[in-house]
Amino acid sequence: MPRTRRGRLLLGAAAAALAAAVAAGALAAVDAVGSGPVHRIAYFAGWNQPVRDYRISDVADSGAAARLTRLMWAFGEIGDEGRCRLPAEDARWELYQRRYDAGESVDGEADAYDQPLAGGLNQLRDLRADHPGLGASISLGGWNTSVHFSAAVRTPESRREFVSSCLDLWLRGDVPVRDGEPQGGPGAARGVFDGIDLDWEWPGGDGHPDNVEHPDDRRNFTLVVREFRRQLDGLERETGHEYTLSASLPGDPGRMRDGYEPEAFAPLDFATVQGYDFAGPWSATTGHHAALYADGPGAPDEGVHGAVQGYLDHGLPADKLVVGFPGFGRGWRGVPPGEAFGRGERAEAPASGDYGEHAASYDELQRRGGRRFFDPANGAYWLVGDGQWWSYDTPATVALKGAYVRDRGLGGLMLWNLDMDLEGELVRAMDTSLDPGRAGSGQPR
Repeated sequence: MPRTRRGRLLLGAAAAALAAAVAAGALAAVDAVGSGPVHRIAYFAGWNQPVRDYRISDVADSGAAARLTRLMWAFGEIGDEGRCRLPAEDARWELYQRRYDAGESVDGEADAYDQPLAGGLNQLRDLRADHPGLGASISLGGWNTSVHFSAAVRTPESRREFVSSCLDLWLRGDVPVRDGEPQGGPGAARGVFDGIDLDWEWPGGDGHPDNVEHPDDRRNFTLVVREFRRQLDGLERETGHEYTLSASLPGDPGRMRDGYEPEAFAPLDFATVQGYDFAGPWSATTGHHAALYADGPGAPDEGVHGAVQGYLDHGLPADKLVVGFPGFGRGWRGVPPGEAFGRGERAEAPASGDYGEHAASYDELQRRGGRRFFDPANGAYWLVGDGQWWSYDTPATVALKGAYVRDRGLGGLMLWNLDMDLEGELVRAMDTSLDPGRAGSGQPR
């Protein structure tokens, strides 16, 4: 049952104390609810290796790798023939052929010219060797590369071939040799990934305008999840290793109903629910895009709690539901202050940040001047300055979400994405809020 307003305020008061303790770096005195969920997950955007000079070594240097249970690599592509494929030319070089210098590598050693695997994938394998508790999944699809998902899962034959191609490429590690370079070959990338994440955006439609769509997409998503589970089980028998299967799900209840049958959840180890983008450039007024509870002026119809409750009612088991939170904010400019400090006000246009129009990373927003507001009862944070209004998550709001996850026995938290949290502050808040007893020592898990 949804909590009453009074219950929300009581949770808000307790979570506010937790948030304050996170900020102070001392959580040992905070009482934990439940045994604590397992999953501390963050996405690594592979394209930001060359675009933003963010490397796998930065994940280690920030302390994030020691606090995460799983890294999701975004994204694996699907070709028009319905098979998993490598990205375009320049991205392939970065992915597994680029030789790293000692100063930018995870292990502090320069790559050899003729080693079978180089690039970001080799760095990830080195990172996992240094952190044996860290899993890694290749996330298939994403907003821009879900175009051919529907065609790939259309028939029993296409599903078998699609899944087989993904396991061969990403789990068996059979990356192709190309351009006469020494990298690649059967098994060259074996051991980089131990999981598959399905990020089809979205079965049932309402995705990228270029997406192929079909009336059977909802059913076929269930069938391809089952096919992945069947072939992963076979691979486990072949190798003796366990493999993780997950899915990324939208926070919008309409997309949930249109795209996912409840029986699709059973073969999954867990599913991440996007707890963000509840407001944005598509909204009539300013609003919190990742508030824990939707409340107050300008609140969207949904919030994290609404999305979570929707999935629980739809059949996703609580312990499989991982709550996603953003490393980015949504912003507007030309916002009058109003009586609610800019909430629910009509703006002139989107504001610009380091992630383009209407989006800025947590790191950039923390450096900006202005007046800051924290609503612990509803789990929202915002910044007002220079006629701009930004809604984003901070360690304090992440702490609230950690308390919420623990209170309800949910599966954990997930960050999109790591290069927005350069110092690992949001990852640290995720880790300590999900397991307060470990934070008193100041040591990662």
